[in-house]
Amino acid sequence: MTTNSAPHPRAEPVEALTNRRHLLIASAGALALPGLQARTPHRPGDALRPRTLVFPRDHGTHNDTRTEWWYLTGHAKDEQGREFGFQVTFFRSRVDGTQALQSRLAAKHLLFAHAAITDVQSGRLLHDQRMARWNGEMPTQTERGVFASEADTRVVLRDWHIERAADGRYTTRIGGDALNIDLTAQPQQAWLLQGDEGFSRKGPDASQASFYVSHPQLAVQGTLGIGRQRFAVTGTAWLDHEWSEALLHPEAVGWDWIGMNLFDGHSLTAFQLRRADGSKVWAGGSFRAAGSAQSPTDIYRFRPGEVDFKPQRYWTSPLTRARYPVEWLIRTPADFYTVRAVIDPQELDGRQGTGTVYWEGLSDLFESNGQRVGRGYLEMTGYAQRLVL
Repeated sequence: MTTNSAPHPRAEPVEALTNRRHLLIASAGALALPGLQARTPHRPGDALRPRTLVFPRDHGTHNDTRTEWWYLTGHAKDEQGREFGFQVTFFRSRVDGTQALQSRLAAKHLLFAHAAITDVQSGRLLHDQRMARWNGEMPTQTERGVFASEADTRVVLRDWHIERAADGRYTTRIGGDALNIDLTAQPQQAWLLQGDEGFSRKGPDASQASFYVSHPQLAVQGTLGIGRQRFAVTGTAWLDHEWSEALLHPEAVGWDWIGMNLFDGHSLTAFQLRRADGSKVWAGGSFRAAGSAQSPTDIYRFRPGEVDFKPQRYWTSPLTRARYPVEWLIRTPADFYTVRAVIDPQELDGRQGTGTVYWEGLSDLFESNGQRVGRGYLEMTGYAQRLVL
């Protein structure tokens, strides 16, 4: 383990930071951007353009875009107080070379999924993955279940799935020998439209963008399994749904991202796209106050110059030798926050399967006075190798 020697950003007086945070909380409910105009359907290969999102349709798959994911993370504990983190992510990737084929056997998309449990007590991360080809159509009754629905969130990879019910509840079930996840996540607030009413810029060029919908502050209950052990748990989760045609700027090797559920009901998102030397290509994020959380559009959106990530402490993976910042100082308009990994070894090494390597882990959030104010997930990509989407 090494320590970063970069200078600490010049701190503002605590009173100024507190006043700024209170101003954000008071004003977040009043912020709403003008409605975006609807447009003709997206054609594969075209850059994304802003449009009005329509639900529940836009909770479902968007097969005309290159990359898409549904991402559920959270923290939970059992009745004895044993703490866990959990991650379930389903990905869809369009295969451009097969789109014109008419056969039902054509692999027009790849569906793959990653699942992980952080066992805080033992200091271990357990993870598993699945991958399958998909022709882009809903299966017949005689076919094995590998599909994503356009009508709403429903992604199935045989015995793994994530699904959204008509009342907004999410369910996910992940079976396996090493880990099991069987959870229900109940909304306590409205979903949240990141960026400009769901259209989120990811770089200096207009083509570098995604549609991005979050659902913070989900109340979770269910079962987590490690080997033959089963733990009945309750907790809090965060769901992201994002789809894009071109996400990474040519100079970007990966990103750093946090999704934090604050204990008082507020929600914090911050991200940066990063070059190989660690410098920022683009940044953004949002803050939503608990009092304004009944509307998807009531949110304070961070501009690229308002967000900075400063590494504070590193951990080196013994498997990949990638060096990850597991503690950050993150400057936002809401506050200077410290994000600190609950345990360091939370790298997902998928080289034997999907080929991706990244750090995805349960982390704590501290405000500028040092008080722990939230918990959520930190994601870091592009440290072992440039991320390829």
